Amino acid sequence: MKVIIIKHIDIEGPGTIGDFLDDNNIPYKIIDVFNGESLPNSLAGVSATVILGGPMNVYEEDKYPFLKAEDEFLRKVIEKDIPTLGFCLGSQLIARAKDAFVKKNPEKEIGWFKVSLTENGSSDPLFQGFSSEIDVFQWHGDTFEIPDGGVKLAESEICPNQAFRIGGNIYGLQFHVEVTGDMIEQWIDAYKEELESLKGLVDPDKIISDTKLKAESYAAQAKQFCSNFFKLI
Repeated sequence: MKVIIIKHIDIEGPGTIGDFLDDNNIPYKIIDVFNGESLPNSLAGVSATVILGGPMNVYEEDKYPFLKAEDEFLRKVIEKDIPTLGFCLGSQLIARAKDAFVKKNPEKEIGWFKVSLTENGSSDPLFQGFSSEIDVFQWHGDTFEIPDGGVKLAESEICPNQAFRIGGNIYGLQFHVEVTGDMIEQWIDAYKEELESLKGLVDPDKIISDTKLKAESYAAQAKQFCSNFFKLI
């Protein structure tokens, strides 16, 4: 088994996913496309792919040329039906690779929110052991349309499309299951200007205090989620 993890910026690493892989002795390779590392030419031996988040938008290919190469790579991954998991930007890239539209959401979601599983989501293998409403961490301004033939798995009032599945094992999640408390604090520091531009609509101190309150339950949720996904391989 070999897992490919695509990374778009230093501070958005595999987090809880990496912890799970390490704990279960599952080999993986992180490919840092932002810093010029190349995606594999062949998918031979690749058991799964994980596509992480980042501050760029899927439609900024001129500014971030690696997004075009990643789009081509994901089209091959989808064609071969390799188990795939995308978070935030990763989910939008999967949607785009299936020619679904990615656009600005009416408002940004930053912090802790609840999303509701759809009927399909509640019965999906990825969300086994989850309640119908789950706490998730969000940090996004864009949203995806559900790709043609895709199945919507989760939703919220602020952002109606929160998760989808293509085929039997390719998933896009608008929210971040991979985050740790340390990562959230790093993001608050690194994306300070974005928070300030929202003029008090997002309270960083509340995000940090909420993170501490939810740390134990969220770590257990992430572990269950990882267990569900890697069973698909």
